[in-house]
Amino acid sequence: MNRKNALATGVAATLALGAVSMVATQSAAAPRPAATAGTSVARPGAGFRAMSADVRSEAIRTAGRNAAATARALGLGPDERLVVKDVLIDADGSRHVRYNRTYRGLPVIGGDLVVHLAGDGGITGSDLAHQGAIRIAVTIPKLTAADASARAVKHARHVKKAKADSKDSALVVYAVGKIPVLAYRSTVTGEGETGPASRQAVIVDATSGVPLDQYELHQSATGTGNGVTVGQVSIETAQAGSGYTLTDAAHGSTVVYDSYNSPQSNPKQNARTFSRTTNSWGNGTNSSRESAAVDASYGLAKTWDYYKNSFNRSGIRNDGRGAPAYVHVDTGLLNAFYDDDCFCMFFGDGSSQNGNTPVTALDVAGHEMSHGVTAATANLTYSGESGGLNEATSDIFGTMVEFSAGNTGDPGDYYIGEKLNMSGGYMRRMDNPAADGSSLSCWNSGAGSADVHYSSGIGNHFFYLAAEGTGAKTIGGRSHTGTTCNNDTFTGIGKDKAAAVWYRALSTYMTSTTNYAGARTATLQAAADLYGTDSQERYLVSKAWAAVSVGTALPDPGTGTPTPSPTAPTPSPTTPPGGNALANGGFEQGTSGWTQSDSIITNSSLQTARDGSWYAWMMGYGADAVESLSQSSVAVPSTGTPKLTFWLKVSTQESGSTAYDTLKVNVNGTTLATYSNANAGSGYVQKTVDLSAYKGRTVKLDFAGTEDTYLSTVFLLDGIAIG
Repeated sequence: MNRKNALATGVAATLALGAVSMVATQSAAAPRPAATAGTSVARPGAGFRAMSADVRSEAIRTAGRNAAATARALGLGPDERLVVKDVLIDADGSRHVRYNRTYRGLPVIGGDLVVHLAGDGGITGSDLAHQGAIRIAVTIPKLTAADASARAVKHARHVKKAKADSKDSALVVYAVGKIPVLAYRSTVTGEGETGPASRQAVIVDATSGVPLDQYELHQSATGTGNGVTVGQVSIETAQAGSGYTLTDAAHGSTVVYDSYNSPQSNPKQNARTFSRTTNSWGNGTNSSRESAAVDASYGLAKTWDYYKNSFNRSGIRNDGRGAPAYVHVDTGLLNAFYDDDCFCMFFGDGSSQNGNTPVTALDVAGHEMSHGVTAATANLTYSGESGGLNEATSDIFGTMVEFSAGNTGDPGDYYIGEKLNMSGGYMRRMDNPAADGSSLSCWNSGAGSADVHYSSGIGNHFFYLAAEGTGAKTIGGRSHTGTTCNNDTFTGIGKDKAAAVWYRALSTYMTSTTNYAGARTATLQAAADLYGTDSQERYLVSKAWAAVSVGTALPDPGTGTPTPSPTAPTPSPTTPPGGNALANGGFEQGTSGWTQSDSIITNSSLQTARDGSWYAWMMGYGADAVESLSQSSVAVPSTGTPKLTFWLKVSTQESGSTAYDTLKVNVNGTTLATYSNANAGSGYVQKTVDLSAYKGRTVKLDFAGTEDTYLSTVFLLDGIAIG
């Protein structure tokens, strides 16, 4: 059940639509996205068309008249009110009404929602940033507005000379987490990441003063950039006071800084923001320090867009946050790199070897940002074959970014860094890696000992063949060869499908120690997930691996006949580290390995992990709700006495021993253990479930949560293991 599209009353409501027949333009984006995104039911409609201001105003007035009935239909509480923000109308008459919520007159941060109605006015679904009714235990603050302002200044991050006025601190209900709280929202000004006129919203608990959230307040703008490698492009900037900064609010508030030739060992040493009074940046040459920054800003935005449009991934860590970037690092640096410790990227200015062309080309920006995606998912170790896969992943997605950007000055191809004026014309080639004299086109037993930038050639070659197949081609105006290591010939599945397979393998099946054989296993499983076990896509993925000497090709699903395979030895797939049959049992790799019905896996500071910073937060809505967290194809050990262990913390608003809200542990659909609000305690408690009945079998593990209509129970999970 998708709770975001279900009515709390269980019955459809029909609301008066009025006499509006035209359609609305989409409303402007809110200054801060909701923390939890809904997944809407399929709805009719053929897109939006422009409508007059009068028609739009009447549609909004109609939605306002229906607000009380809508709140009742959604099961909102008696102290809540809906305030209409905008209305969109499809060509077939379906409409989508966006509301904000208030609670006892206070604005609710994270209380926005969209109600979807059919042409006859019946509610067909809804998307709520916060599920269920708003209830808070305390409505009178312990802190004064002055107290809150002082706390906000203290907690403001990355702001120098911070200050806040109590008149700019207002009481709100903060409902971004699962349990709403009374809070103050204060505006802090000072010198920040967006320049000397930084304005940040800082939200603190109105009872304890604990910081709950912080984000930049600024007006976004679209500027004109003239880059060294990308040419003249539009870039997103931010208006700060009377000027502009290179802050991209549309892409996680990504900021591009001038490292000002700080040494590579300390690339932030002399860093400063880019700012100017007009919104035109760079001149296309190295004579302007802004030109390389334009390249970086454009490339990072296009990378963000690619991941969002292709995989619904919001930024590197899928948390909506942009990673800062620094250009002009060191002197004569022909390199670019990503550092997960500081969550930032660095770009050198090139050297005499490439005519001092900044290392900020489009595919390079995509390459570096993709290192962060790898760190947030499989976290492939940067050595041995895993390191080669790490580098290959960045080349693969950097290439896909180049294709998706559609920049006429830098059309998509399978050459890496071809815009950097290298003496050989490129840094690497995916179609023929060995052409550079160092990279590996075919797997061999020494691949793990090669430099990761050279062993990446195996993964790059696989991807090219999976996408394009064999044979000579001209792509993006450049010659490409489709040679193989086993003299096989076959067609490709297309670059978009090949990228989808690689992304799913990376985010769902690969681990830090995956080698090339393990990558083959992961991509075959991903292809089965996406296109079917007996699909032509999965078969051709196996052909591409065999063509680079990794494994053998599967039988042709059309004929059932095995295809010729290479004679090179094949390494065995990786096994889960530490004896845990589960992938990412401690959640420190985010959502990797897990399937979740909602935003369950989190590092939110509103609750605490038992170990590390990530944990699973299930339930806590105080309304009818269900959630699930599962992992499939888990191999239960075939020896000893296998068991499932995990740490569980239960907190509840319920009382007594009646089990109103439950968390069930299911294996292959059978419930093996049940926990409830009656198990509430002050901390994490380790639980053990016997899996002897499943010894040697492959199973699906599922944690299933259920909550009733009234009062909340929170179940926190961490340190899950099967061994």
